[in-house]
Amino acid sequence: MAERKERPHVLMMSEITVDGKLTLKRGASSKILMKYMDHATEILLHRTRADYDAIMVGSNTIRIDNSFLTVRLVEGKSPLRVIPSSMADIPPDANVLGPDAPTVVAVCGKAPQDRVRAIRERGVHLVVAGDDHVDLPLLMQTLYREFGVRKLMIEGGPTLNWHMLHHRLVDEIRLIHLPFIVGGADTPSLVGGMHIENEAEMIRLTLKNHYLCGTNLVTEYDVCYPGEGGVHAGEPGE
Repeated sequence: MAERKERPHVLMMSEITVDGKLTLKRGASSKILMKYMDHATEILLHRTRADYDAIMVGSNTIRIDNSFLTVRLVEGKSPLRVIPSSMADIPPDANVLGPDAPTVVAVCGKAPQDRVRAIRERGVHLVVAGDDHVDLPLLMQTLYREFGVRKLMIEGGPTLNWHMLHHRLVDEIRLIHLPFIVGGADTPSLVGGMHIENEAEMIRLTLKNHYLCGTNLVTEYDVCYPGEGGVHAGEPGE
């Protein structure tokens, strides 16, 4: 029997439009749509952040949104901020590199050293996870073993969401549904990069809860990957 690889329990949380979009158009900040969330749903988002040990977004989201990723609307401690950035191409003045909460930036071995030095000078934790690109399963193990992360939430864009699902690292999905349609063939949706050949490769979800939070519908799912007999129980696929 293969040894179980330790990693955090992972929740993917996102706001989406009725047609599954994250933004108005490619390159636009998700904050444009987020401002239409009911205040009760904003509180839910910040309460979730406070309940989790770490929060992760991709470097492209940081470049576009420049979010703080902190807890603000409820009492609680801000989670560890985790930014996978293979080539260390995060703007050195990004808000997540500030003192509001601790931050881990994950890079690969080929990241330019001048960028790595610029990030280190901001006083954040920098870890090397992989040679050519950030190895997400390795990063999850590092967060678990070296930073004590047991629960991690993703507020990522379509690329990070796809890679986390591709590596079978997501256990739950929570969606905040916004009553808008924005359209656009190239408008970012919840998951990008997925090209499947047949229905056997689909990642199946089990609806476990749905409710109104203020005026927004929220749905919650467990994730079941192809070849698994039941709901994903928390261990990465082989």
